[in-house]
Amino acid sequence: MTDDTTGAPCEPGSQWYDHEAGPLVRPYAVTGGRTAPGPSGVRFDLIALVTLDPAAPAGDDPALGPEHRALVDLCRPETQSVAELAAGADLPVGVVRVLLGDLLERGRVTVSRPVPPAQLPDERVLREVIAGLRAL
Repeated sequence: MTDDTTGAPCEPGSQWYDHEAGPLVRPYAVTGGRTAPGPSGVRFDLIALVTLDPAAPAGDDPALGPEHRALVDLCRPETQSVAELAAGADLPVGVVRVLLGDLLERGRVTVSRPVPPAQLPDERVLREVIAGLRAL
């Protein structure tokens, strides 16, 4: 086997490095092989908003990994969408969804989901309300 970047032979069992990025960690290692967010089966849309739970314990949870802490730190200053968290943490969205499931189960974050289009008011009704307000 050879190193793809240098063409030099690789020894079996040696760590795999990207010389520009440093050591690489596979996404399944970050999530412990999980592909779905927790036993609750919560689904995180890309535009779902994640906020730190004000009732969350203040101390560090030793069960949380560095990626969990990075997501908490990104949510600390302001509410973030799942897509923004994935970009800010430089992690794949699937990994972020699994990690957010962990944080949600530990009571560290809250998630507000977008309103489904079927539940939004009809545009015609909104126009009639605006016309009625203008008539006042």
